[in-house]
Amino acid sequence: MAEHPAYPVGLRLTGRKVVVLGGGQVAQRRLPALIAAGADVLLVSPEATPSVEAMAEAGEITWHRRGYADGDLADAWYALIATNDAEANVRASAEAEANRVWCVRSDDADAATAWTPATGTSEGVTVAVLTSRAGGRDPRHTAAIRDAVVEGLRDGTLVAPHHRTRTPGVALVGGGPGDPDLITVRGRRLLAEADVVITDHLGPRDLLAELSPGVEVIDAAKLPFGRFMAQEAINNALIEHAKQGKSVVRLKGGDPFVYGRGMEEVNALAEAGIPCTVVPGISSSISVPGAAGIPVTHRGVAHEFTVVSGHIAPDDARSLVDWPSLARLTGTLVVLMGVATIGKVAETLIAHGKSPDTPVALIQEGTTAAQRRVDATLATVAETVVTHEVRSPAVIVIGAVVNVGPETSA
Repeated sequence: MAEHPAYPVGLRLTGRKVVVLGGGQVAQRRLPALIAAGADVLLVSPEATPSVEAMAEAGEITWHRRGYADGDLADAWYALIATNDAEANVRASAEAEANRVWCVRSDDADAATAWTPATGTSEGVTVAVLTSRAGGRDPRHTAAIRDAVVEGLRDGTLVAPHHRTRTPGVALVGGGPGDPDLITVRGRRLLAEADVVITDHLGPRDLLAELSPGVEVIDAAKLPFGRFMAQEAINNALIEHAKQGKSVVRLKGGDPFVYGRGMEEVNALAEAGIPCTVVPGISSSISVPGAAGIPVTHRGVAHEFTVVSGHIAPDDARSLVDWPSLARLTGTLVVLMGVATIGKVAETLIAHGKSPDTPVALIQEGTTAAQRRVDATLATVAETVVTHEVRSPAVIVIGAVVNVGPETSA
């Protein structure tokens, strides 16, 4: 007899009783979605994983700490049977059948009256994939199809014709430290929706190659001693294009609020009445040291890390940094935008008590194909920057964590 395909349907379980038998790994994977659906979940199991137990302690589910008993599925709308007791699974399945309760069996899919699809979500769209026996019913294959569709929706490569979504106003997107793969999935999706992208030199340049031909790219690069687009001009460009009804992305390196002047742009947009979406990005202060094999904290070595801007030298009256206090800290110091001032920084730290032998690592163009790491000490770093021709952008790490990992200096 030929197998008929499963009939796909979305269950609305808010306030409705759902029974889960078994508190192991299957329940741990399935319970969050049932809780998110608003189901009134009853877990029946003599024991549970720590994660499932935490759900019960938080009041998200009701837990009866015992094995299955006849009648447990009374008044249930849906049941998930996932115990290690084969006999209990058969009895519970029979009760579900008798009471017309849709029932999933983790131990025997063919004996179930329902199957759990591989699901994923993206911006309000739920993707559910089922494969038939003819298709092999391989969970890995099903999950791979689900992942491909969800990823396509998230990064914008899978868009229904004539139904391209648009995020109104301006999106301030943190592009991460440089590697295009390190942008968030939401950031990549917003780029795929954009009509206009205003970017700077620290934004992941490779991402621009993925933009549609009709997207307008505006270079707002603020290169040291080079071209400069005043912040006011950037704000005006964001406002002007957004008022034309265009979807605008302001692509920044790292995170928009970590030395990115992101809040200045948010305030300007708010004053102009333009909605603004902020998408956090992976900050270079953590990711670049990590890519170079340096943890900013390490057990027994550093219990804190401090991120400081080095674009203004310590002896400059405009500096807002308390350098003497930083010199007394025992943890890690991460200096951004400090290549030109690192000599003065080192001199100041030593003058206020930091050991001249304190390790220093300079990571240039971190996470990109051009990444290189140069090691020094506070006593030698000024000379090292010159002799090794270290250039911006570079992240500077000062502290004992520089030496805790495998040696990767260049």
